[in-house]
Order: sequence, then C-alpha cells, then structure tokens
Amino acid sequence: MKRNSRLSLALHTLSHMAGEPDRMRTSSDIADHAGTNPVVVRRVLGKLREAGLLISEKGHTGGWRLALKPQDISLADVYLALDERLVAADEASDAPACSIEHALHTRVSGVLEEIERSLVQKLGETSISEVRGS
Repeated sequence: MKRNSRLSLALHTLSHMAGEPDRMRTSSDIADHAGTNPVVVRRVLGKLREAGLLISEKGHTGGWRLALKPQDISLADVYLALDERLVAADEASDAPACSIEHALHTRVSGVLEEIERSLVQKLGETSISEVRGS
C-alpha cells in the first residue's frame, strides 16, 4: 500500500489508537508520527469522524480518539468512510461510438465492480484490533 495514501494513513493511525482507545491524540502528534502535515491528518480523520469511527474534541485537551471499540471497526469501515477506491473503474462520460469499445467497457467495468465488492467483503473480515494483534 502506498505510504502516502489516505487509506494507509487512516489504517496506521487507527491501529495505533487501538492500543489506547480512550487516549486523545492531536493532529500534530499524529502528523509527526506519520510524517505528514496536520492538515492532511485532519482531512482524513474528519472523514472517519463523519462515518462515526472517531470522535474529535476541540480545545487545549482536545484531539482525536476512537468512537468504537477497535474490534468493532473493520478495515472495510475505514475504506468505505474515505470513499477511496483501490480498484478504479473507468467512468465513461459518453457512450463509445464503436460497438467493440462499448462491449469491452461494459465487460471490464463489470469485472472491476465485482473486484471492488470482493475487496470490501475481504476488508470487512478484519478488524483494527486484529491488525494490531490484540
């Protein structure tokens, strides 16, 4: 997995959080550990908050913490919360004029959608706590 992807950052961060699920972590601390910018961290973790996986609190003692138990957060939950596809389907803007191109596009799109469904199913079989080994 790319080291700079949003999914990689999210899974890495949540796996660390699983060790101490009630501990608040600042965007700055997470960014320092992950080697990225706090703004990037806030954007990624904001998506996880919107999905109900994280809680954020403002202020001097604020930060981010898990909203659920680590065993209740699957890798699929994280993947879907980020709305990031690893298997990119080619979205056609116009119908191809060539019948072969149209048939090929239809078939390949179907295969990619099937792969994406399989990926989400497989990711759903593993929780953040399992990744951490706890």
